[in-house]
Amino acid sequence: MLAILSPILVFGLVIFVHEFGHFLAAKAVGVYAPRFSIGFGPSIFRFRRGETEYILAWLPLGGYVRMASRHDAETAFLEGGNEEQTARAQTDAGYDPDAMIPFGPKPVPEDRWFESKPLWARIVIMIAGVTMNTILAIVVAVTLAFHYGQVVYPSTVVGSVREFPDAPALAQLLPGDTVRAINGKRVRTWNDLRNEIAGSSDSVAITTQRETIRVPLGRHGVTPEQIADGIVYYLPPVIDSVFAGEPAATAGFQRGDSIVAVAGQPVHSWSDMVAQVGASPNRPITFVVRRASATETLTVTPKAVVEQDPATERERTVGKIGAAARDPSVRETLSFGDAVSWGLRITRSNAGAVFKVLHDIGVGTVSVKELGGPVAITRASVSAARNGVDELFYLIALLSINVAVLNLLPIPILDGGQILINILESAKGSPFSMRTREYILRFGLFAIALLFAIVMYNDTRAGFAKVFGWIGHLFGA
Repeated sequence: MLAILSPILVFGLVIFVHEFGHFLAAKAVGVYAPRFSIGFGPSIFRFRRGETEYILAWLPLGGYVRMASRHDAETAFLEGGNEEQTARAQTDAGYDPDAMIPFGPKPVPEDRWFESKPLWARIVIMIAGVTMNTILAIVVAVTLAFHYGQVVYPSTVVGSVREFPDAPALAQLLPGDTVRAINGKRVRTWNDLRNEIAGSSDSVAITTQRETIRVPLGRHGVTPEQIADGIVYYLPPVIDSVFAGEPAATAGFQRGDSIVAVAGQPVHSWSDMVAQVGASPNRPITFVVRRASATETLTVTPKAVVEQDPATERERTVGKIGAAARDPSVRETLSFGDAVSWGLRITRSNAGAVFKVLHDIGVGTVSVKELGGPVAITRASVSAARNGVDELFYLIALLSINVAVLNLLPIPILDGGQILINILESAKGSPFSMRTREYILRFGLFAIALLFAIVMYNDTRAGFAKVFGWIGHLFGA
């Protein structure tokens, strides 16, 4: 049931809110909107109320609001058929002698066409979907923060510092340092530390019990996010979880084992252990652990895992043994004002992350292989639903802001492209010719089709890789 209901909730709510924004805006400025559809293709059911027909269709990959337009014939193939073709609509929705096309014989008044409205009204209609998705993301984030509280890492003790060639000053920060302030502002938790670093502009000033370290930003591509990810909070080197079937379980590790040394090197924090294991993929290493009052020596071979290096943002192969430390986080209740502040901040951060990915894809530092489509979202929905209602709704907030940002792209079929076309026509003083608009729409359709093909290929490739992995594991590969 999770595999069916959670994707329907995630897709359906995000799409409905987006299209409902367009619909409300069209109604508010007086544009005739005879059709409101969630999904494409043949309808599951439909009903008509007032002058609008409401449809739920079989293909839940989007939706549309049909509006009276002079360019109806050009967009009909995208949005369910030409409104001038009244016969089908009369058959499906019933003929009404007092209704406007497509439900009856009356023509649509000139002042109710989309093009008859001033530029500001058209932009309001086109931006309303993005606005509603942004509002949904904020409302969900604020509600989650107010109801569940905020996950807080209460310590500001540094566990390790990753090396950044473009930020050598960061090496002055040592494991065991306690961070007391960022940019002169006192920090109480690791969350405060990350938030203050993320809000930095020219440099990051990190004040510890020993000194203040100033790390310049932006000169060689070093970002606040990289700095925040490069400083890892302190965790004691004690195993809390051992995952079945992983190298740690096979080697005999147990919950509560305190790691004393790895590969002959003393271990003072969980980060020390991770560094040693990460540097030894597919190579046996020796652990000295303290178990109750005894000391044990265990040998384990970390498996090789490919992950992204936060310093260089390139893929690297590291070792993993399948063990985890105790989660030090706690939940703190938030006032409504703090919840609103948190919701706005996380939504802004998520939107910024989408813009960054688009930028990185544009300049070639991130591959389009990283993009996911409907199958990836479905898998994420099921996984989030299994982990709790809060994670499922956080996924909805994340997807909603993704849809908002992506719809601002200047691709003709998307809202951003339509806004650009209307602004250019307004500046030109006359509409583009029918042939020009057809070429523009075909380009937009090609771009979206290409993007859809890429994400579906990525989804399929990931699925096949998982299946072949299972087969290989079954036959001992």
